[in-house]
Amino acid sequence: MGLTYLGYVTVSAKIRRELYEKLRRYGVKVSAIIRKALEEEIRRREEEEMERALAVAQKLLRKIPPEELVEAVRSSREER
Repeated sequence: MGLTYLGYVTVSAKIRRELYEKLRRYGVKVSAIIRKALEEEIRRREEEEMERALAVAQKLLRKIPPEELVEAVRSSREER
C-alpha cells in the first residue's frame, strides 16, 4: 500500500506516460477521481454483499411457517 498520514493511506498506480501527459494538460485532479472511483467500487461491492445476505435470509424465512412469524411479531410487541 503506502504511507499512513492522518488517517489516510497513499496508493499508487502505473499508467502510460501518454495518459499522464493528457491528465496534466487538462488539469485533471487524479486524487479526486481515484477516490471517487474507489468509493463507488466499494459501495457496489457492499450492495452485492447485502443482496447475497438478503437472499440467504429469504431462503431461511421461507422455511418458517407464516403463523410462527405472526406469533413472533405479536409476542415481540407485547414485550415492549
